[in-house]
Amino acid sequence: MPGIDGLRAISVLVVIAYHLDLKWAQGGLLGVGVFFVLSGYLITDQLLMEWKVNHYVSIWNFWMRRFRRLLPAMLCMLILVAMWLLTTDHERLLSLKGDFISSIFYVNNWYLIFHEVSYFERFGPASPIGHLWSLSIEEQFYVAWPILLLLGLKFASQRGKLMLCMLGLAFLSAMTMTLMYVPGTDPSRVYYGTDTRAFAILIGSALATIWPSWKLGEKVTPAIRTSLDIIGSAGLLILFILINRTNEYDESLYQFGFLFLSIVTVVIIAVLVHPASRLGNILGCPPLTWLGKRSYSLYIWHYPVIILMKPEATIEGLGMAQILWRLVIIVLLSVLSYEFIEEPIRRGQFREKWRTVWHHDRFKPFVGLGLTLLVFFVAQSWITNAAQNQPESVQPVSIQNNVQNENSEKTDHDQSAYFDEKHPASEDLSNGQKDDPNSSSSTGKGITLIGDSITLDVDSHIKELLPGIVVDGKVGRQMSRAQEVVDELRAKGELGDRIIIELGSNGVFNKGKLRTLLDTLHDKQLYLITTRVPRPWQDTVNEALKDVTNDYPNVNIIDWYAASEDKSELFTQDGVHLTPEGARYYASQLVEHLMQN
Repeated sequence: MPGIDGLRAISVLVVIAYHLDLKWAQGGLLGVGVFFVLSGYLITDQLLMEWKVNHYVSIWNFWMRRFRRLLPAMLCMLILVAMWLLTTDHERLLSLKGDFISSIFYVNNWYLIFHEVSYFERFGPASPIGHLWSLSIEEQFYVAWPILLLLGLKFASQRGKLMLCMLGLAFLSAMTMTLMYVPGTDPSRVYYGTDTRAFAILIGSALATIWPSWKLGEKVTPAIRTSLDIIGSAGLLILFILINRTNEYDESLYQFGFLFLSIVTVVIIAVLVHPASRLGNILGCPPLTWLGKRSYSLYIWHYPVIILMKPEATIEGLGMAQILWRLVIIVLLSVLSYEFIEEPIRRGQFREKWRTVWHHDRFKPFVGLGLTLLVFFVAQSWITNAAQNQPESVQPVSIQNNVQNENSEKTDHDQSAYFDEKHPASEDLSNGQKDDPNSSSSTGKGITLIGDSITLDVDSHIKELLPGIVVDGKVGRQMSRAQEVVDELRAKGELGDRIIIELGSNGVFNKGKLRTLLDTLHDKQLYLITTRVPRPWQDTVNEALKDVTNDYPNVNIIDWYAASEDKSELFTQDGVHLTPEGARYYASQLVEHLMQN
């Protein structure tokens, strides 16, 4: 089925584009959903074929085939990533011990859920194996599905009833995602969960019961052939639109979007597996077929390459040369994995393959070249880490590694210690910008600034420029806590008539909750500050702030994103927090905007 290989190729390419932060593929995470539907269809199709031919299914043989296909390549990748981290950043390797162990046993998605690790809101270095959660879901399916399918074949032997049972389970799974997801909060729980993602696999499985590839024939009327191509092309067009227009913070994605994606995907699969489909022949072109056959290898290797080669912090995206360099390495590692690990083991020819390679005349030179490149990259990483660890006048604020979501905030002790040390109330501001004392002695009276760790960065500077201002900042604070802070300040009599809200750096928020907050402050003059963070949610947050502001005449935008453009010197290494120069500039921007309004 070359058309299926083409769909695999498209899916893995958009996932790679998404992880490279390419704007046109902001919905590239949908590629994983496509893989789920494909897995459900192909595995069920194979099992039903075996049942038809042999009147039984060898569950053990099925499991062994799956493990031989999937486990060796993943273990190879994990070993190489561990060796890389051991030589370049052993502390990071130790912190990822649980990720490695859970990935080996294919329970990584539940490990991430129980440890509240967000897929979307991350500060600090990301895990280079953070993509293995999806393989855990698939392997859990491979373990349980043959047993469940055999039970279904015995107790609901009619394919129509079997399909309805699968669709019923899919409906329950989709409803679980819809009901568990709370709009405006981190969706990682429903994104990772086997229970909330199973519907995609089950929908693919349901298609296999009524549309098995081995029952479809080429002899169809021209009208049917044309209809298949039109339907399949429409499905592909919708898929591309979703990939281009959707993003991970789109609330509808978790309410019905993933379900809609699964339906679109199953329609595309139904067309591609039909031998009469011309669309299947188009997607089965040699380049896409080549990529599709290696899609698992590409998926396995792309993420560690992207993450381990990613600069510690960058305000701008990757350049074209950087992207091409990463793609070359991804493809090279994928080809090596496919040719020398996956295929030989799957075909039972691993020893013969490596015996041939070992005695090849060009093997030793290639080994020498590989070791030379490895030493070069390790040395480069050491030099980079050593430079970053040199004492500096300003160190970046340590950001929480655990998830910061709308319902829970966990303040790290080390972060608090950082602010106690770096931002004492009596900090010398002799280098700062100061207004005329006579004109600013009461400038800050009646003004309140509410924010997160960036507010703590500018605390002393804004108090110097606006004596009397009330500043309330907290590390990791989310927009959802703004109402609570406002109520506390009001109760203490510290809520001014002019309120500045600096929130959004730690993740997305529910626009409905922000509107509710602004409604309660209709008698105040409000200022919302846009954010600049090298994180996926930056644009979503800024768009939401501007969108809400347009509906309230008493609300103004202070556009920090625009004011800080092309000013990397204002930021510390994490690309989020501010140097003393950046903090003074930030404070001056606030004051300037307040004076203008």
